[in-house]
Amino acid sequence: MKLVDLNHQLQSIRSELQQAISQVLESGYFSEGSFVSTFETEFAQAVQSSHCVALNSGTSALHTILRSLDITSGDDVICPSNTCFATVEAICIAGATPVLVDCEAAYYNIDPDQIVKAITPQTKAIIAVHLYGQPAQMNKIKEIADRHQLQLIEDCAQAHLATFDGTMAGNFGIAGAFSFYPTKNLGAFGEGGAVVTNQVKLADRIRAFKNHGSYQKNLHEFIGHNYRMDSIQAAILSVKLKYLKEWTQVRKRNAELYFEFLSDLPEVTLPKIHPRASHVFHQFVIRTKDRELLKEHLTKSNIETAIHYPIPCHLQPALSYLGYKKGDFPVSEKLSNEILSLPVAEHQTSDNIKTISDSIRKFFRG
Repeated sequence: MKLVDLNHQLQSIRSELQQAISQVLESGYFSEGSFVSTFETEFAQAVQSSHCVALNSGTSALHTILRSLDITSGDDVICPSNTCFATVEAICIAGATPVLVDCEAAYYNIDPDQIVKAITPQTKAIIAVHLYGQPAQMNKIKEIADRHQLQLIEDCAQAHLATFDGTMAGNFGIAGAFSFYPTKNLGAFGEGGAVVTNQVKLADRIRAFKNHGSYQKNLHEFIGHNYRMDSIQAAILSVKLKYLKEWTQVRKRNAELYFEFLSDLPEVTLPKIHPRASHVFHQFVIRTKDRELLKEHLTKSNIETAIHYPIPCHLQPALSYLGYKKGDFPVSEKLSNEILSLPVAEHQTSDNIKTISDSIRKFFRG
């Protein structure tokens, strides 16, 4: 059983995808244009934001937000150590300094208490990552950002359609960055990303930044980048977006089955869902001290798993210049040694989840 079976997803909507791609080929417009603008409108509506700007990756989306807010050299940006490296990398590309903090032991997202302790006069922004598909505690984080007059940016790369207090991820801060990497809940046939915002002036600047700092053809107001989305990816995403709610419900059903089948195993810590959050389960992450042996056991049973993420950002060699060391963020380090992602995507059937759970039970119970 694959962790993510993109071919299975392809086969389920092949004819629609082929038609969409053919329309792009026949149009002769392969970058930006009507296919991209149509997807932007559809995605903005789906996540209940006023504006969506499509880009070529989630990393580009984060970088574009930071630079469009004039965050650069001399500025500090707070973000969690327990996240995909791309979150921190975007800060570095912008020229700013990432200030890493630990995550919550219960929900694995950035710890609001640690954010407060990390604020300095150089702090300009907080990036709240909605890890594995569960929003961070945005009520607390937004209050901190507002009180200290900091820009609040959301990394929604794993949180398509997730909510906190009924509000869609991406709408708490000034902007939210999404990824459409193929394995995401909404994935392209290559790279893709987007920024959503409710600020029209910021949306306009982001559109210019992704197009070489140009608001109009041949006139460049500032140094930007080439972060445009291609039309084929936009057309594919428009097709897939129609199924995202349905696929998300299947992920939630699969997660509920794991809770039912594995809740009585003391050797396994199941994910905890915040009572005010709607988790979309980009990953279903369990914890166990026997992680490596369990992973090996499941592999022998033809069950694919993954580790998200085995090395916290503060221990990555590329960030050694920041001066962090082992022991600085104990929760993140503990998680990195225990987490294991199980198959949960929409192609998994109830029988598959039962088989995977039975294999886990067999490992611990013999």
